[in-house]
Amino acid sequence: MVINNLAGLIKWKDTLPTKADYRISVLVCAGTSCISSESDLILAMLEDLIQKQDLAVDVNLVKTGCFGFCGQGPIIKIEPDDITYVRVKVSDVEAIFTHHIVNNTTVSRLLYKEPNEEHVTKDSKGMRFYQKQLRVALRNCGEINPEVIEQYIVNDGYLALGRCLTEKTPKDVIQIVQASGLRGRGGGGFLTGLKWAYTRDVESDQKYLICNADEGDPGAFMDRSIAEGDPHSIIEAMAIAGYAIGASKGLIYIRAEYGLATERLRVAIKAAREHGLLGKNLFGTNFSFDIEIKLGAGAFVCGEETALIRSMEGFRGEPDKKPPFPSESGFKDKPSCVNNVETLANIPVIILNGAQWFASLGTERSKGTKVFALAGNIRNIGLVEVPMGTTFREIIYDIGGGHPDGKKIKAIQIGGPSGGVITEDYFDTPIDYDSLLAIGAMMGSGGLIVMDEDTDMVEFAKFYLDFTQDESCGKCTPCRIGTKRMFEILERLTNMEGEPADLERLKTLGDNIKSASLCGLGQTAPNPVLSTMKFFEAEYEAYAYRTKRTAYLIEGKKCIGCTKCARVCPVDCIDGKVREVHRIQEADCIACGACYDACPTQAILKP
Repeated sequence: MVINNLAGLIKWKDTLPTKADYRISVLVCAGTSCISSESDLILAMLEDLIQKQDLAVDVNLVKTGCFGFCGQGPIIKIEPDDITYVRVKVSDVEAIFTHHIVNNTTVSRLLYKEPNEEHVTKDSKGMRFYQKQLRVALRNCGEINPEVIEQYIVNDGYLALGRCLTEKTPKDVIQIVQASGLRGRGGGGFLTGLKWAYTRDVESDQKYLICNADEGDPGAFMDRSIAEGDPHSIIEAMAIAGYAIGASKGLIYIRAEYGLATERLRVAIKAAREHGLLGKNLFGTNFSFDIEIKLGAGAFVCGEETALIRSMEGFRGEPDKKPPFPSESGFKDKPSCVNNVETLANIPVIILNGAQWFASLGTERSKGTKVFALAGNIRNIGLVEVPMGTTFREIIYDIGGGHPDGKKIKAIQIGGPSGGVITEDYFDTPIDYDSLLAIGAMMGSGGLIVMDEDTDMVEFAKFYLDFTQDESCGKCTPCRIGTKRMFEILERLTNMEGEPADLERLKTLGDNIKSASLCGLGQTAPNPVLSTMKFFEAEYEAYAYRTKRTAYLIEGKKCIGCTKCARVCPVDCIDGKVREVHRIQEADCIACGACYDACPTQAILKP
């Protein structure tokens, strides 16, 4: 069906089947993570069983995107019972089909069980992982088949675009986005409506709306999951943005490694064209808009918008000086607006629910929700969407479930290679742009890596610096040479070949690189090193002041002089008075660990 006007879309929507038209809906995750655990085979088996039993009229089998609870995948959710099965294997399919789909009997052994509790959790709403979440950008992920446009339409898909084109001027649309307070979710946090307004104000015969789906942070998979689970929300938002800024062409820049996301975007673009939702004279208006996919080679620096644009033009991905900004001169020297996937995913629901609805979520200066990829030493690994202002402690313990083995969580890394570490002293900090800046951190695109007490922070910083110095485009000397020198110093330290002067060299190099680099990659590359040096200086000193540490070490900032360590030491190698910082005589230490176990403030570091 070709949509010629808004009334035609609404009429089509009213004729489409919904979940309520079926006796039962079986939703099976088909995101990258679950497919890697054979959810595609699970889907095929269920489809075969449903066809053989002639149950297609009663049973609605839905291939969905990510449910978010990645550590428990593959996941099958059954509605309207709201029963969630976790860690489903191919060998479990027959039982789910026979017991639940046919006989409506729950398969108890596949239900989720909260740690340290006897009862099982039947529905997703009962899982602590979901209880503090609010899915706005992820609203359709895990709910619809991303390859079936009709399922997006039933969930009010393209209604926002139709209303914008037929009921609002481009200026109206921009004012709604500005009033919502939506800020860019790609890391910079720039006001989206303001960026649209700047691009709109530039006169040109051609403008471009660019979707940044590059997502190069290690451990980040927010944008990938949205593209895999709800590609039409990106397409609809791009058309709305194109209308607002006066662009007739949209470009999606996505890394070639995202094969599944790219394919689902292609399927969605094709379906949108076939139904008249992309192309000429959308909704019977004089506005035309189409989208093209541009594949990137997976360069981290191409997350920076000017480097991304150069890559799309066929050149090496290197950043340009700003100004001029892309809103003035971007792709092919034409005004271009660059928004990332998560930012765009919020647009249709803002148009439908209103700016004030979105602005009511979050904090005063950070509106809405934010999606995080929660990974590392955490029980519940997955995709998390929470209102801005949620604290780190809530994400780590209430949603993430804490450490899987009960160990102490030492720090979290936010912002990927561009960010820094946050220690337990700051776990009650609200997650919003201003609060993070106040403690010397940054939101970034949304990677959230949890580290436990056994994590070597020097090795951790070296991992990120190895990544950034390898991903440097090489255009400017501070980043190209400076990050390599910093990495070499860290290698010397961790190889027990360093010296105390290396610590000052790291700080000086880091400060110089931050102030002199051309783009955001270089300006933020030293952050993981500088932040870990700030909070875990003793670990750096442990490497710098000895060739090999075989003894335990007392971190002076945490020692309260309680003498408990000295009292349990079997070889009396700990010196110190009450309420004064204690010292371990390394030559005499036998590394038995008694002091480590006795210390009430975790001031003692393992060798």
